[in-house]
Amino acid sequence: MTAEPGEPPWRRLDKRMLAVTPLSGAIRLLPVAAVLLLTGQGDAVGRLWVPLGIALALVLGGVVRWRTTRYRITEDRVELHTGWLSRQRRSVPRDRIRTVDLTSRLVHRAFGLSVVQVGAASGSPLERTGLALDAVSKAEAERLRRELLDRSAALTTDRPAAPPAEELARLRWSWLRFAPLTFSSIAGVGAVFAALYNTFDDLGVDPRDVPAVDDAADRIASAPIWLGLAVVSGLLLVVAVVGALLLFAERWYDYRLTREATAEGGALRVRRGLLTRRSLSVSERRLRGAEVVEPLLLRAGRGAQTRALSTGLSRDAQGGALQPPAPRAEAHRVASVALREPPELATLAPLLRHPRAALQRRLARALVPAAAVVVIAFAVGAAVAVPWLGPTSLALLPIALLLALDRYRNLGHQLTARYLVTRKGSVQRETVALQRAGIIGWTFRQSVFQRRAGLVVVEAVTAAGAGGYTVLDVSAPDGVALADATTPGLLTRFKA
Repeated sequence: MTAEPGEPPWRRLDKRMLAVTPLSGAIRLLPVAAVLLLTGQGDAVGRLWVPLGIALALVLGGVVRWRTTRYRITEDRVELHTGWLSRQRRSVPRDRIRTVDLTSRLVHRAFGLSVVQVGAASGSPLERTGLALDAVSKAEAERLRRELLDRSAALTTDRPAAPPAEELARLRWSWLRFAPLTFSSIAGVGAVFAALYNTFDDLGVDPRDVPAVDDAADRIASAPIWLGLAVVSGLLLVVAVVGALLLFAERWYDYRLTREATAEGGALRVRRGLLTRRSLSVSERRLRGAEVVEPLLLRAGRGAQTRALSTGLSRDAQGGALQPPAPRAEAHRVASVALREPPELATLAPLLRHPRAALQRRLARALVPAAAVVVIAFAVGAAVAVPWLGPTSLALLPIALLLALDRYRNLGHQLTARYLVTRKGSVQRETVALQRAGIIGWTFRQSVFQRRAGLVVVEAVTAAGAGGYTVLDVSAPDGVALADATTPGLLTRFKA
């Protein structure tokens, strides 16, 4: 494939990916191969030739992918052509690029390579597009990152050196105490153990065949029920805590948040990772706000986590994370420096309380289902002769009451000079500072019950983050006034 005269040439991925691709696949299959070879499952020929056949297929797949992949960067677009039997042509306008993510897994790092993931906005606020280059050299990845985030720079190696980056935050190992309080870490540990269990189960291997495991299981089974449950619960808790600590350390080792100067206003860069090194760069020109998230356990430990609101970011648990779980004050500080705004004008702005009708709505939504469960529990307990079931379920009522009061206490909103600040949630409290200039529309929702109470849900529509952020249960006149004040003139024609 050749370029037209005057256009940038097409480039291949780095040749070292010919070794990285099969090695990465082989590492993922290594546990299965090890179990096959060590446990004697299947015949000897199968145990030997199946792994070799898989290895050969991985090598051939890597060669085909390298031969059929081309990319180039023009003045206006990033283009990627891939595939042999099924060809794909990806083209991303450079003015839609929002983020550049560099990822180097352990095998990539051994060969000096990196994966470049380009995140871009699409025509819909709820959709994103982009492309990935797997893999290029680290020097090429860094050059592409700077070029794609700064369109004024030329793709040359002789341009002036960039000014030093400003460090905004770095890892403190005392933050490890928040690792067991995050659901994503606990879920990650559970996913690892589930994958190991499924691997052993698929291969017909029973861990109880190990004498030590079988002996421990027999002792727990012969112990009193309460003692067995306590031992198993304690072991699971220890495993979950240790696993969460290790996962936190692997994810956030050597964490740095910096601001780099560009001709287009700067970029935020998050670097982290022990085995897998990751670098996420977000153009500040495309940054639409920040969100401070406090899941229930993390909030109980007075911790929080800050995320950027921008298009092109993944929607997983770590999508757009600007820092690891950290003290609440630190999370609000990071949001403040990322937005270049004082805390009291961003996520720590004093919020306006919502009307008491919003409290009554939360009490009804929490207590009515809880009361229904209590009634069912008493009925079931009487039917099956379990007298303790009904009285035990009464504990749901005070829990529901506290949850409703907390949800109302966390409701609030404020309009500052540059941001719409809103807060909601109890199981996961979210404080959002959304840039007023980034709001592209409004949605008003009102159920039958809200209409009777004079309340309305106001949603600010944006192309960043979740695509919309709500102000829950404000009075209808206040909701319209808030939207009109946030984006003056946008609702004028609808008020006539």
